[in-house]
Amino acid sequence: MPDGPPREARLRLLRELAADGVSLAELKRAVEEDRLAFLPLDRVLSGDPRYTAREVAERSGLPLDYLLAAREATGLARPDPDEKAYTEQDLDATRIIAELRSSGISDEGLLEITRVLGRGLAQGAEVIRSVAAQTFLESGVTEYDLARRNAEAASAFLPKLGPLLQYILRLHLRDFVRNQAISQEELASGMSRNATHVFAGFADIVGFTRLGERVEIDELGELGTRLTGLALQHAKPPTRLVKTIGDAVMFVSPAAQPLLDTLLDLVEAVDREGEEFPQLRAGVAGGLAVSREGDWYGPPVNLASRVTGVARPASVLATREVRDAAEDGYHWSDAGARQLKGFKRRVPLYRVRRAEGGPLP
Repeated sequence: MPDGPPREARLRLLRELAADGVSLAELKRAVEEDRLAFLPLDRVLSGDPRYTAREVAERSGLPLDYLLAAREATGLARPDPDEKAYTEQDLDATRIIAELRSSGISDEGLLEITRVLGRGLAQGAEVIRSVAAQTFLESGVTEYDLARRNAEAASAFLPKLGPLLQYILRLHLRDFVRNQAISQEELASGMSRNATHVFAGFADIVGFTRLGERVEIDELGELGTRLTGLALQHAKPPTRLVKTIGDAVMFVSPAAQPLLDTLLDLVEAVDREGEEFPQLRAGVAGGLAVSREGDWYGPPVNLASRVTGVARPASVLATREVRDAAEDGYHWSDAGARQLKGFKRRVPLYRVRRAEGGPLP
């Protein structure tokens, strides 16, 4: 037990937790594991475990095996089916899964959605933890004050987080629907009167997902911020940075050359950053697209994204249309025809570099 004011703060925290129903054994474990200051936050986040997996399965109508598989898909450990490890919130969530399961989505499809959301939200949770630590863990703060600040912040923050996550997910789903809805056939037939011929390009960090397993989450955020800064710095007018999507940046230009110069400059600039910054890869495509609310939708956007996904590290890959539209000053090498997801025919691709005496940064 610490002495002086820290002792008083710990005793106060212990008394309040005991009054809230925390057992003596749980308090002892929290002290031994040096997590007493986080016990109130844990209680806010955990709720009161009162059901076993078997009981949750019975009450929700979800098969036990699928309930446990869904739990694993979120990235959480699978508890013993007879351990009281589930709360009222867990039961409510399981009932939602049961409803979604009966909506026509396949079992494996629903598990895949759960896996992807679990991975993304695990990163989000780590960012929240990191931000909270920087906010509340100041020099000289007592165990009691830290515990109460964390618990109060979580109580105020969590109810607002659900609607915010739903809003962000809705916006991303809207973007995917808009891209899918504007087909090449519609654009070619003139059904979309606002269609414009543009060149779209993406650049993304190679191995960003794997990178997340090796570095702190706040470092990943710094990489994204640095990438955006470099993208803005090297964008060649009339090329415009449209948006940043996690590990990637998207550009649009009415002409091929300024976009190619932008991407070549950006890839080279990131290489000059050294080992602290992972390599980039980039892809470019051209065609008819539609602008809505500052974003762009249509086949060239989808194609540029797919081309980027198959580009080599530190390279820029382009479609034939981009190669044919580019001016002199580039060296092109055949990268073969690739079958890209969402496109019926194989797409001929070309790696582009600056030719000696070509356009300068």
